[in-house]
Amino acid sequence: MKVAISLPNSVFDAAELLAQELSMSRSQLYAQAIAEFLQARSASAITSKLNQIYAQHEAAIDPELIAAQRKVLADEAW
Repeated sequence: MKVAISLPNSVFDAAELLAQELSMSRSQLYAQAIAEFLQARSASAITSKLNQIYAQHEAAIDPELIAAQRKVLADEAW
C-alpha cells in the first residue's frame, strides 16, 4: 500500500540517516516503526507488560502510604 504523509524536515532527515545506518529502505523503516508503535500501544501488550512487572515484584503497598490514605479518607465526608 502506498501512502503519502507529511513529516517535519528534522524527523525526515533523522529517519533517512537511520535507514542508511540500518541498511534498510525508507519504506522498511517506516513500516517497522509503525508496527512497533502499534504493538507497544495495544491494550493486550500493555496488560501483558504490567502482568510481567507484577509477577516479578511484590505489589504490596507501603504501610506508611496506607496510613496516610486512611488519614486523608477519615477527614472526607462521604
